[in-house]
Amino acid sequence: MCGIVGLFSSVGVPASGEQAEAMLGFLRHRGPDAFGIFHDERVGLGSARLRIQDLTGGDQPLNTPDERYWIVYNGEVYNFVELRTELEALGHVFLTASDSEVVLFAWAEWGYDAFEKLNGAFAFAIYDQDDGRLILCRDRYGKRPLYYMEHDGGLYFASELKSFLAVPGYTFAWDPAALAAVLAAWTPFGDKVPFAGIRQVEEGQYLEVSAGGVTRHVYASLKLNHEPFEGTREDAVAALDTSLRRSVKLRLRSDVEVGTYLSGGLDSAVTTALAKEYSQHPVRTFSVAFENEEFDESVYQQELAETLGTKHTSLRISDNDIAENLPEALWHGEMPVFRTAFVPLFLLSRKVNEAGIRVVLTGEGADEALLGYNLFKETQLRLEWGDLSGEARLERVSKLYPYLKHFGGRNAEALVALFERLGGEVTSPLFSHDLRFQNNVFSLRLLQPEHRRTNLLADHIAAQPAGMTDWPPLVRAQWLEFRTLLSGYLLSTQGDRMTLAHSVENRCPFLDKEFVQLTASLNHRFYDADNEKSLLKDAYRDVLPPKILQRSKQPYRAPDATSIVKANPGYLSELFSEDTLGRIGCLEPKFCQALFQKVQRGASAGTVSPRENHAFVFLISILWLDRFFVQRQFPEFKIPKPSVTRRIAGRRHSTLETQV
Repeated sequence: MCGIVGLFSSVGVPASGEQAEAMLGFLRHRGPDAFGIFHDERVGLGSARLRIQDLTGGDQPLNTPDERYWIVYNGEVYNFVELRTELEALGHVFLTASDSEVVLFAWAEWGYDAFEKLNGAFAFAIYDQDDGRLILCRDRYGKRPLYYMEHDGGLYFASELKSFLAVPGYTFAWDPAALAAVLAAWTPFGDKVPFAGIRQVEEGQYLEVSAGGVTRHVYASLKLNHEPFEGTREDAVAALDTSLRRSVKLRLRSDVEVGTYLSGGLDSAVTTALAKEYSQHPVRTFSVAFENEEFDESVYQQELAETLGTKHTSLRISDNDIAENLPEALWHGEMPVFRTAFVPLFLLSRKVNEAGIRVVLTGEGADEALLGYNLFKETQLRLEWGDLSGEARLERVSKLYPYLKHFGGRNAEALVALFERLGGEVTSPLFSHDLRFQNNVFSLRLLQPEHRRTNLLADHIAAQPAGMTDWPPLVRAQWLEFRTLLSGYLLSTQGDRMTLAHSVENRCPFLDKEFVQLTASLNHRFYDADNEKSLLKDAYRDVLPPKILQRSKQPYRAPDATSIVKANPGYLSELFSEDTLGRIGCLEPKFCQALFQKVQRGASAGTVSPRENHAFVFLISILWLDRFFVQRQFPEFKIPKPSVTRRIAGRRHSTLETQV
């Protein structure tokens, strides 16, 4: 695991290793073990390495023997052993045992066709010193970040936005349209982020950068509309078990000890059980517990740890912990957020690091692959709506969110009315997500009226696969969840950024490409809205406690707006001052202050609604990010300069103009 940075200069000032080094200083947390720089007149590349695979070799940048190709690489390719064997048979001689070198030689051998062969979580840059090309590539599900922007005749890229703070003369500014999209759907869309001029390489894509400009290419489209599985239910259970076991074994490949996160739910329980079976070490598990009983799952976590026989560590989180650590977690998260659930995970990864663990397996992706979320239940319910009596409708709606107090009683009746208003239209690409987006309209009121409407969502849908409206509604729902909340929030803010903030790598067995393809086929035959992930439960019924198997889906949640207000951290009054709110031109100060006052009044009375909660957390995150990035008031957490251990000067070129 690493942080990577770089710049490509097509005109003007030549690239320099010093610029790459300055950018690298903001990413020390992602890779504190080794720092490397490569540069010639066209390109500067930098790497901050966290040593996971090949602890004594593999420091970057790495090159092919002829020094034509150079790579800086962030992530893991889990099938690198198989790819290495194939490349060795073709005559390639490896000097390290790292997967980074495998990716580099795969490129040298197969070119762009290599990307489809990679099964992993990665983002990398490959530079062709002969042709003057730079390739930026990101994995098919968006597990690892990769941003870029153009400034003063050059293109800059980095694993995290904060590296651009080191670019001379560059200033951050909000993009109101992109910010509105995040408020409307909880996630950035496409290649847009809420800061003007900055883009991200999208999942399953690569960029080709040359003196002629930047071109974008897709190498792995998200395909979920597979033919239904043809075997029996027993065959389906066996196939799922085989595929998941293979995935876990691949993700246990490491030269350091691998732990697991244990949430108390089914997904992490299965992951941990398989890790225990195949790991070379006694498995260590880590969990978040809450002082607030509404969110606490420690009873289930402890039972699982005892049943599976793991060495368990539980970190108890208070409301004060969330409020106090929110700013630092946002510094690492870098995006406006609608909930605080990422903060406890930020604290948990610190605990994992202190325990000497550098890699953890998580259950992320299971609900997307196996249709575990209530969103999919909502979709199924709306498909059946016309055939249900009024009594049956109310009963089904009341069962959707048993863990949310506000969906009981009269609120359940209101939700029925919302279902009725949305009607039975099922052909719209947004059919499954209408309810979510309806609730999110409230957050748009944080912005000035002229900024509240956005076309980014429609543009995102319009650019998607042809024939999408012909897919079954559940497949459309699944595709949207993969391409929005999963990649834009769960794998990024709540996943990669929180673990790497403390130099810990997260791995997601449920997001193996073969497993996702298999489950897409299984879902056509065996999805059961009344018993989510039933195949997974059947596969591991003899391994897990009945209490875990019988639990209905309860997503990971944490105390939000009310916890922050009750803790009353010193920064609240300053953040919500008239001057601070007025400084951000796209915000509506009067509404923002009114929301703050409403949350303050409602915190003790328990009257803060879900939409008010989301809007408040969005607002406080925007205010902090504005301070960090736009106002350039860096946090007190220090940004040390890395000690470069590997510095390489490439071949010099007579002039840059020869490449224009």
